[in-house]
Amino acid sequence: MTRIFSGIKPTGHLTLGNYLGAVRQWVEVDQHKADALFCVVDLHALTVDHDPARVRRLSRQAATLLLAAGLEPARCTVFVQSHVDEHTRLSYLLECTASDGEMRRMIQYKEKSARERAAGGGVRLSLLTYPVLMAADILAYSADEVPVGDDQAQHVELTRDLAVRFNQRYGHTFTVPKAVVPSVAARVMDLQDPTSKMGKSHAETAGIVYLLDEPDAARKKIMRAVTDSGTEVVYDRETRPGVTNLLEILASCTGGKPDELAGTYESYGALKRDTAEAVLELLRPVRDRHAELCADPGYVDAVLREGAGRARELARPTVDAAYAAIGLLPPA
Repeated sequence: MTRIFSGIKPTGHLTLGNYLGAVRQWVEVDQHKADALFCVVDLHALTVDHDPARVRRLSRQAATLLLAAGLEPARCTVFVQSHVDEHTRLSYLLECTASDGEMRRMIQYKEKSARERAAGGGVRLSLLTYPVLMAADILAYSADEVPVGDDQAQHVELTRDLAVRFNQRYGHTFTVPKAVVPSVAARVMDLQDPTSKMGKSHAETAGIVYLLDEPDAARKKIMRAVTDSGTEVVYDRETRPGVTNLLEILASCTGGKPDELAGTYESYGALKRDTAEAVLELLRPVRDRHAELCADPGYVDAVLREGAGRARELARPTVDAAYAAIGLLPPA
């Protein structure tokens, strides 16, 4: 059976973009077609300045929301990255395989390091090397496919390069994975800045719909979404990014096609109203189930404990094989 690995970083509250671009695919498709592992990648949240208590709180919230969205522990493995030591064990071996130049060419490193410097802060070494940890996350489980947003495809390409290089130097050890990018709503855009992704760690939140937003708050954000000059509802990301974003969100919620939906609307207001109602209906069961799970924290703890145990069993043989292949003496 195909093995899938994907993760979500607890750097902010999960958004509609996270749900439409990744989580719903995991729930409706991936956990049913493959041996699937889904991870809250909390170690990746440490690459920038952070509040430890907030990271812990958001890690638990993310895990709870994944279960609320419909991931079933009987079908897939849900766990927290830091609960499985094999991730960091393998990461150092891959750092010894990667080059400095590869790390500095990563687009997200360039963007995030520039923001850190502009804010007057220092750039942590982990911000440079975290794509190698991401590669370890994937390669430890011999994953065949990695469902990602298009902004993460470069990191999967790095993972492929490192796997091939390690295999060539030290003998076949790793499965070479491929990225799988959803075709519709792979990148939901900010409602106030439709040229930027709807990110969960953005400072400005007016254009971000969070999964746990109260219904009235989510509706207001959508009704206040930036549109474009003119009045005609046209599906064209280059010239009408605001309207196109709304059409893609509506299409993802209803199963329609954004270009066909465009022809059914004569005003931006009607499009916003229908998009808001579709989003609220989509998220209602997730919010309800999240409230139920929060009332039963022992269940979530048990799922994460069992998930980490299974993940550890899957990863350890591959990581041990990598240690032997690269030349490390096994413990006596």
